[in-house]
Amino acid sequence: MARATGLTLTGLTLTKLRALIELHETTLFRRAFPRSAREARDADRILFSFADRLRGVDPEPFDDPKVSGIAGTTVSSNFSYEFARSLVDRHHTAISIDWDNYERPDRLGSILALSSPSAMEDYAVAPHVDWRARFERARCTPRWLLEHADPRTYDLLEIPISWNLGNSDGSRSRLRLACSKMFYHREPVLKRADVSLEAEFASPSIRIQRLGPRASRNVLGAVVDASASRYRELYGFLHPDPAGVYYAPLGRGVDLYFFRVAKEHRLPLRDYHSGMYFKNGVPTGYFEALSRAGTVELGFNLYYTFRQGETAWLFARILKLLREQLDVAKFSVDSYQLGKDNEEAIESGAFWFYRKLGFEPASSPASSEVRKLVAREEARTAANPSYRTPAAELRKLAAVPLQLQL
Repeated sequence: MARATGLTLTGLTLTKLRALIELHETTLFRRAFPRSAREARDADRILFSFADRLRGVDPEPFDDPKVSGIAGTTVSSNFSYEFARSLVDRHHTAISIDWDNYERPDRLGSILALSSPSAMEDYAVAPHVDWRARFERARCTPRWLLEHADPRTYDLLEIPISWNLGNSDGSRSRLRLACSKMFYHREPVLKRADVSLEAEFASPSIRIQRLGPRASRNVLGAVVDASASRYRELYGFLHPDPAGVYYAPLGRGVDLYFFRVAKEHRLPLRDYHSGMYFKNGVPTGYFEALSRAGTVELGFNLYYTFRQGETAWLFARILKLLREQLDVAKFSVDSYQLGKDNEEAIESGAFWFYRKLGFEPASSPASSEVRKLVAREEARTAANPSYRTPAAELRKLAAVPLQLQL
C-alpha cells in the first residue's frame, strides 16, 4: 500500500501510518454507529482534525482505494466527464490537473487547436509541440477543458485530475447528509441470524418521497463525492435523472436515496435504478438494480469500513423496497458479485452472505456441480462451526449466479 524505506515512510513510520488509518476507520464506523450523542460528537471532533494530523505527510500511502478520501490527502484519477464536471462545479480551485501522472499531454493539442489559429497551425504541422506548456501559458484550467470538450472527447483525453481534499466536506472524514433522525446503538448491532427476509417482506410498506430540485442536487453531489473519494464510478451515478430522486427512510438511522438514469441514457432492454445509503448521515454503500420482466439483477456494496454493521438487515430492507417499487418476482446476483474475477468478493465471503439469506444457485450447465459443493461446504460448517470455506472453493461457488424466487 505504501513505499517504505526501512520502517520510515517520508517522515511517518509504518506503525504510525497504520495507527492513523485504523483510528480514522474505527472512528468513522463509530460515527455511523454511535452508542450515544456524545460518542457521535467525539467521533466528528476526531475526524474533523485529520487534515491537521496529516499536514506535511506524504499523501501517497493514503491513495489505496480501501483508505483513500481521508481529509488532508488527495485523490487523483482520470474521472469521467460527468464526475469531473461535478467535482469542478462544486469544489472549484481544489481541482487541478495531475501533470505528473499524465502520460499523453499531446492529446491536448486537439482541444487547444479549437481555441486559437496559432494552436491550430501547430497541431496541423509542427512537430514535438509542448502542449502542456501551451495549455498553462494560455492559463487554461480543468473547467476550461470541460467547457471546450464534449463528453466523449474529454474521456478520450484520459487526463488525470487531482482533488485536494484538505478540509473539504466532500472527504470521507467529513461528508454528511442531514439525517431524518439519529439512531444510537445502545444494544448490539443486528447480526445475520437476527434477520428474516420473510419477516421483512411482511412488515409495513416503506414510504418514499420524491425530492425537490435543491435537495436532489445536494444528494447527487454527495453521491459523486462519496464515490470519487473511493475511486468508484457507477453508470447510474454518471447519468442520474435529477428530476426523479427519491428518499426512503429504512429505519435504524438509515436513509436511502435512489433514482433512475436520465431518459437519454436509459438502457435499451432493462430498466436501471441505483442508490446510496447513509447511516446517521454517513455514506456507507450503494446498490444498482437492473430489472426486466419481474426479475431484478442486484448489485449490493457496503464500503470496507462498515462491513460489520448490520449488513444483512440493510440488504433485506433494500430487497423489500425494490420488491414494492418494481414488482419483483425474482432477485438475481451476478457471478461477479459472488467472486468471479473479483477478489474483493472472495475476501469478504460474499457467496455465503447471499446463500445464508436463502439464495439458490441459478439453473445452468454448471449448477449441479455448484449445488453439490454447496451441500458439502454446508455439511462441513454444520460439523465444525469454526470452519471457513477456502478461497479456491469460493471461486468455484461463484461460477453461477444466485437467485431468490419470491
